Amino acid sequence: MQAQTHPLEPFFQQAVRNSYEGRLGLNDPDVTGYVAHMLCEFSDADNLYRVRDEAGRPIKELTEMMQASDPVHGTATSFDAERALRKHIGDYALFVAGMYPEAIGSSRRQRNQQPSLGELIHAGKESYFIVSQFNLFEYEQEAPMFARLSDRFEKCILGLTLVREELGRHQPLMLPRRVN
Repeated sequence: MQAQTHPLEPFFQQAVRNSYEGRLGLNDPDVTGYVAHMLCEFSDADNLYRVRDEAGRPIKELTEMMQASDPVHGTATSFDAERALRKHIGDYALFVAGMYPEAIGSSRRQRNQQPSLGELIHAGKESYFIVSQFNLFEYEQEAPMFARLSDRFEKCILGLTLVREELGRHQPLMLPRRVN
């Protein structure tokens, strides 16, 4: 049975491919597909804050998410839980930095506990790198993609910024369909 795709998936696939491949020359279908799927996931705001504290409340602070991902001192109950949390932190950092730069303040007082761009980049790169180190068994196939996401994190942010700009123009996103 084939997994059902999100209704926005074709739209986001085209938008991300247009920016990543068409404008930045980032020709990596795995990364493009992953980022488009992430946009679909985060189109539901509940998914943006899916990390929960011990009381079940959403964690909205990047530093608290990072603390929760620690399998020794945090709330991650296993290395698989650490991987899932780190994957989410990477996704969160990429999404916020690329799609909502207005959520990033220039000073700690102005940011009101919102992360800086540098903090988002550091957390995203580190988190995707950690996810890439889970490279055995069921994670073996996708581990290299997370290494590339870590290595190209800033370029992926720029690509999402271009997606955001294109969406703001309300123009159709046209890139020729891929011929398989």
